[in-house]
Amino acid sequence: MDIDWAALGQVFGVSLLATVALVGVFTLGIVGGSARKPDGTVSTAGKAGSYLAYALCAAAVAYGIYTIAA
Repeated sequence: MDIDWAALGQVFGVSLLATVALVGVFTLGIVGGSARKPDGTVSTAGKAGSYLAYALCAAAVAYGIYTIAA
């Protein structure tokens, strides 16, 4: 049995990059949703950015499930 180490390394690299990117986008969503103005209210831009970040995360997870199930 021969193992294609180059292909295994590519899969590892892409998986690591996708994981770091997804966690980073989710973290931006958390930070954007917790951004406060001086009066204590959440900024509209922060809310919109966090919703966009969460939507991107949900789309990435849905695409992953679709890819596995197909």
